Amino acid sequence: MFGCAGCGAVLTAAVSEVALPVHLADTHWETLHPPLLEGGTYAVAPALSDAVLLAPGDTRGTRLILERAAGYCRGIDGRDGPNLACLDCDLPVGTRLDECGCWQVVQLVPEAVVRLPGPPERPVMDWPELLATDALWHRLSTFRDIPAGVALAHVVVAADGAPIEAAPGPVADLLGRALGKLLPTGKAAAKRLELAGPGHGEPPADLVLVPIHPQTGAVWQPHSGAVPVPMDAALWAELAFPPHRTRLPAVGGLPSGTERDDPLPPHPSYPFQPSPYAFRNTLARMPTAGEPWLRALYDRAC
Repeated sequence: MFGCAGCGAVLTAAVSEVALPVHLADTHWETLHPPLLEGGTYAVAPALSDAVLLAPGDTRGTRLILERAAGYCRGIDGRDGPNLACLDCDLPVGTRLDECGCWQVVQLVPEAVVRLPGPPERPVMDWPELLATDALWHRLSTFRDIPAGVALAHVVVAADGAPIEAAPGPVADLLGRALGKLLPTGKAAAKRLELAGPGHGEPPADLVLVPIHPQTGAVWQPHSGAVPVPMDAALWAELAFPPHRTRLPAVGGLPSGTERDDPLPPHPSYPFQPSPYAFRNTLARMPTAGEPWLRALYDRAC
């Protein structure tokens, strides 16, 4: 729970800290976005001067500063600075963003808020608990090109300039085309890229895509000696445990010779592409980003 540094008034509901979602690396232009964070949670964004981010519905005791509520199209984009003020003392305490092309989020100004006593934060779930609940299957996976672009940057750095052989199936479907364009092909020995993680196992590979814990941000560690490549947990779960579609009803069966007439999912109008902006944004923040070969890949992805 956070309060106003000026007067101590309560500014948020009780919230628990989670890892900063990788989706912040990009947005979809002129698209209304959902809240970046689940209700009852918050995250700290180091790239935003350690601003505290939370869902707009978790704010309390604030008002909109109307003269700072400008936007480009269908909402507020924060261009004029903090636009939320404390109801009790009028201190600017945060910025609400809800413009199309922006994640819906409130950014609390670190210097303007303080932690207040409140209920204990949610306990951290272990991987078996996460797999047994719906915690890894959340709505942000509909923006899957963004975490795919982030993962692509981590794969490229882990490959260290070597070609990549993506495992056939979900991994190749997600990253194979992009890796083929970015990394060299030819006589050099390719590094095998597989999926590994809790409840999924560890196939033989040089590199393995593994999930990031959604609460702590810790990367799941393989035991096989393969190099772990972090991936958003929701996207990882989508690849590791794809939904099973059946043409038969779940209960009861159908008469012999009868099939369901539900239409199959439509084919996409174009091949899947990881977000180039998320790829470049992630690559630019890595310690090795200044190496010439990585700089060349950064420029090629523009």
